[in-house]
Amino acid sequence: MIDSFGRTIDYLRLSVTDRCNLRCVYCMPPQGVTWLPHADILSFEEILRVVGVMAELGITKIKVTGGEALTRRAVVDLIRQIKQMPGIQLVTMTSNGVLLAEYLDGLISADLDALNISVDTLNAETFSRITRSAGFDQLMSVIEKIDSLPFPVKINCVPICGLNDSEIAAIAGLAQNSATAVRFIELMPLGCAANFQMLPRKKIMAEIEKVYGTLTPFSGSLGNGPAVYYSLPGFRGKIGFISPMSHHFCGICNRLRLSAAGLLMPCLSGNAGLDVRTVLRGSVGNDNEAVANAVKALVLQKPRCHSFADTEQHDKEMFRIGG
Repeated sequence: MIDSFGRTIDYLRLSVTDRCNLRCVYCMPPQGVTWLPHADILSFEEILRVVGVMAELGITKIKVTGGEALTRRAVVDLIRQIKQMPGIQLVTMTSNGVLLAEYLDGLISADLDALNISVDTLNAETFSRITRSAGFDQLMSVIEKIDSLPFPVKINCVPICGLNDSEIAAIAGLAQNSATAVRFIELMPLGCAANFQMLPRKKIMAEIEKVYGTLTPFSGSLGNGPAVYYSLPGFRGKIGFISPMSHHFCGICNRLRLSAAGLLMPCLSGNAGLDVRTVLRGSVGNDNEAVANAVKALVLQKPRCHSFADTEQHDKEMFRIGG
């Protein structure tokens, strides 16, 4: 698919659930949230149908996410089925890592292509403060074995002033003796995140260089997203930056997002979206023409560039959208 600005759209971020086993302060309010009723979430059959239509339209890469994708029963089987679909070349997943240990064998057998794990801190007390949950030891046990996995693993960190900004260099150090890529992602002011102060790429880089030396741009490819990568002296892995606030990457954006409830979004910014669930459940039999036509029309609404200045964006909840 080609949008109105000439960008090729070939990547779908697929949220399979709004549920999560953590309650991160920049994602959920302290009073908790009301989960979507099961009937309001796309069934696996509906997800596979949408992915099939998308593949025919040119989507080749799928990122399975949540909430926490592993909280949805049989998600490994779903990944296996998506991986086997004609036209789908790459299936990856993002996770907070706490439940991963018991699912790794299944994900390997499902032929998962790559995995992203969130690591916002290397301190158990800070983990508890950020996530309002237990699970630090489980996460660390997975991080210790990432070099033994048969697919590449990237570590994602969201630096936030007053929460984990003192740990930037330590977290970057995970790439020193491991082949992983550690990526630092600028916090976007969506939902509860609007209550916190983000760190821009420039400051994050300065913290890393104070400890490890000069970051040298890496020209190779390490994935399908907007991250830019750097090398450090003596490091096996790479350091990456995803900087939606300080360095717009909209000119190369190739993605759509499908929420667990079936809302297809061309961009995190703005209010454009397609209620795929209603289209699916209102179409007759297995006729996918209505779905395909609706998706193609939505792609033409993809904006040239995102903007988070609108205060309406603060009402969005990343755990429902698919972070």
